[in-house]
Amino acid sequence: MAKVCHVCRKGPSFGHSRSHSMVATKRRFNPNLQKVRILDANGAPRRAYVCTRCLKAGKVTKAA
Repeated sequence: MAKVCHVCRKGPSFGHSRSHSMVATKRRFNPNLQKVRILDANGAPRRAYVCTRCLKAGKVTKAA
């Protein structure tokens, strides 16, 4: 599954995990995506992954 928001196209960002000895290993910060039923451009309901920021901001209309 692609970890990308359907609305804002927010995807994972990358960084390092730092151990106690400061050894850097690769890690990724995934966005908080939720699978919700939304209304698309045609007004038909469909399931999509939307980040919680877009849900809270009301950028999508949830289908009943």
